[in-house]
Amino acid sequence: MTLRVWSPWQDLENLQHQLSDMIGDVRLPVMDTREGAWMPRVDVRESADALLVQAELPGVQKKDVTLEVKDGVLTLSGERRYEKDVKDEHVHRVERMYGHFSRSFNLPRNVDAEKVDAHMKDGILHVRLPKLESAKPKAIAIH
Repeated sequence: MTLRVWSPWQDLENLQHQLSDMIGDVRLPVMDTREGAWMPRVDVRESADALLVQAELPGVQKKDVTLEVKDGVLTLSGERRYEKDVKDEHVHRVERMYGHFSRSFNLPRNVDAEKVDAHMKDGILHVRLPKLESAKPKAIAIH
């Protein structure tokens, strides 16, 4: 028999996973209590001409990150690899989480998927999804 630590949040987490299956990723990082589960924290903002996404990816190398736009969904996936033990050292504690991750975000229709730009700096992935020209607000002069 396997013993598991009871979590008062388990029912809410199960509901969250069911909702994610139905309507897309609704994960709340503070609610993910599964051992070994790691999801990068993400900010999504909107400016007049673009949707801006920033993801915290400390310790993740650029070569281990995949970014894809398909059918109106932005998917960020990758892996934070566990650093192998150095010879003659013993690990006493590992608190950082490692492993594969995947986050998906439904995009508004006014995003130009052909002109997405992304770069990583200081452990932060910056993604710029420009709006279609027709979707940008324009001032109209009143005569």
